[in-house]
Amino acid sequence: MPKIIGLTGGIGSGKSRVVKLFESLNVPCYIADIEAKRIMNTNQDVKAAVKNLFGKEAYIEEQLNRPYIGQIVFSNPEKLKALNAIVHPAVAKDFTTWVAAQTSPYVIKEVAILFETGGYKQVDKSILITTPKEIRINRVMQRDNATKEEVLARMNNQWSDEQRISLADYSIENIDWEKTKKSIRALHEKLLAL
Repeated sequence: MPKIIGLTGGIGSGKSRVVKLFESLNVPCYIADIEAKRIMNTNQDVKAAVKNLFGKEAYIEEQLNRPYIGQIVFSNPEKLKALNAIVHPAVAKDFTTWVAAQTSPYVIKEVAILFETGGYKQVDKSILITTPKEIRINRVMQRDNATKEEVLARMNNQWSDEQRISLADYSIENIDWEKTKKSIRALHEKLLAL
């Protein structure tokens, strides 16, 4: 059974780019957000529960209506909590099946809210990708064509790097990509030796 390494960081920290680097080192990576979207579009029990929570408008032609749901959950913590209570168990079950099929020494589980949900307790080690807030805001504004206010609203649903850092086993600052790559490669060697 491979070791499970949780990878997290605030929105705009560069988690996706770091995941691609691990993938290039032949490390299997499970991106929880992508798998959650797949499950929300394909798992009939999850779809029924989401429709029950948000109404028929939650799906358009059987595909998740993300803008509609996003609008609701970003301003309603109770609805977000209820949605997570539907989706997280389904993703956890899917992840367990996925891990069982892997043969590498370790796998990466990329989760946006690893510490907020207590998910860090289910991994062998955790990696936190940090980036100064202003850089993150600018990245997300460019990437998502979003306003600063929209980005800040999303950030407010996540912990700060300061809150996460004490719980993380490894912390990598992602400002200079060349330095980040060196740090990831060195960490990869450490993780292989676990």
